[in-house]
Amino acid sequence: MALLGFAGNPWFETVAEAQRRARKRLPRSVYMALVAGSERGITVDDNTAAYGELGFAPHVAGLHGERDLSTTIMGQPLSMPVMISPTGVQAVHPEGEVAVARAAAARGITMGLSSFASKSIEEVCAVSNQTFFQMYWVGTRDVLVQRMERARAAGAVGLIMTLDWSFSQGRDWGSPPIPEKVDLKAAVKFGPEVALRPKWLWDFASTGKLPDLSTPNLTPPGGTAPTFFGAYGEWMGTPLPTWEDVAWLREQWGGPFMLKGVMRVDDAHRAVDAGVTAISVSNHGGNNLDGTPAPIRALPAIAEAVGHEVEIVTDGGIRRGSDVVKALSLGAKATMIGRAYLWGLSANGQAGVENVLDILRSGIDSAVLGLGQRSVRDLSPSDVVIPPGFPRVLGTKNSVRVVEAVRDAG
Repeated sequence: MALLGFAGNPWFETVAEAQRRARKRLPRSVYMALVAGSERGITVDDNTAAYGELGFAPHVAGLHGERDLSTTIMGQPLSMPVMISPTGVQAVHPEGEVAVARAAAARGITMGLSSFASKSIEEVCAVSNQTFFQMYWVGTRDVLVQRMERARAAGAVGLIMTLDWSFSQGRDWGSPPIPEKVDLKAAVKFGPEVALRPKWLWDFASTGKLPDLSTPNLTPPGGTAPTFFGAYGEWMGTPLPTWEDVAWLREQWGGPFMLKGVMRVDDAHRAVDAGVTAISVSNHGGNNLDGTPAPIRALPAIAEAVGHEVEIVTDGGIRRGSDVVKALSLGAKATMIGRAYLWGLSANGQAGVENVLDILRSGIDSAVLGLGQRSVRDLSPSDVVIPPGFPRVLGTKNSVRVVEAVRDAG
């Protein structure tokens, strides 16, 4: 029955099923590019496992027949506390980030567009008027301003600066071979594995275009878009940013500004001092320094320290609506998803992304109902069961006090 349902009905009921379908549909190298983790994969495993360690404290009567799932982040209204996290070149589907942006707009949430995306900021803003443009510290200050102003002119309503990406390299289970560009040489090398996935090949063949591995949002004025590896090389060659650079970029933008990648309380305070609007507690989906704890473990301490000054979001390991509710209970105002929507995109394009968002919405609503809350904004640590030793308090001398406060609240 499951196989018949897959063949005759593109709908799926869980994010896990979307991942299974993505694995069946994508060439192996393409799928493996979506699999997270660096080195031993300790962090990427903890990102998902940590949510399983948290429990709920549900009510059985006096529940609310209608729930409000809406919130706002950086001035943008969200129909539910979920945001599209910016991810790099999305060659898993011909429409890539444009399909994701349409899905986000259809479901009333914001779209985060990576500067390493395969579609331009102009194309994405044309279908989503709630687009946050993401930037790495790549190139000179003049170049950064040029990219920023291009995003502003296209209609971006906020900026995300990502710093949670180190130079960690290598994965114990192997990194997939990725070509510089799709040319005759690449076609010969990858032809056998692509031939085993005719539906993915047909998706691109029907558009008359090959998968594009360039990064149009990094195109210099009057120049051509660099390849992903060309852009990566420029990033590696750029001097590392300072806190003064963060404050400078925030000032140059002058609008809603998120700093992504904060895992320590002292860094959170420095981010507030730099004038950010929001902080994303994140470890880059496990692709940063391996051995970093899951963001959900670091979230409570950061929320307690600066949550009254800036908006807090988190990402990493979110696979169901109940995960979102757990994050909100521990101090986040919203969550960001990455691989979950990429698997939906791989499985069924725009409709697949919408399918993933509907799954999350249903799960959020179900958990809020069971917890006896009327709104996602009413969630608190008392709604979750926090086991001893769960929180990780990084970057503070008062770690014992913070951990005890989180336990007492739960």
